[in-house]
Amino acid sequence: MKAVYDPRTDTHTLELKPGPVAESDEGKPGVVLDYDEAGNLVGIEILDASKRVAGVRTMKFLPAG
Repeated sequence: MKAVYDPRTDTHTLELKPGPVAESDEGKPGVVLDYDEAGNLVGIEILDASKRVAGVRTMKFLPAG
């Protein structure tokens, strides 16, 4: 998984699985879900991220469990 914040576009992107995006759907305003050819979720884009996500420029990973 890869997470990227682009301050120029104020977009936070979570790439869940590498590969081409075949279809995108704005599930909720400002949240775009990206799907591959098989319909699997491969990415999530958060528009206007600095207004929607606390600490968008930092990310903390915690162990599972």
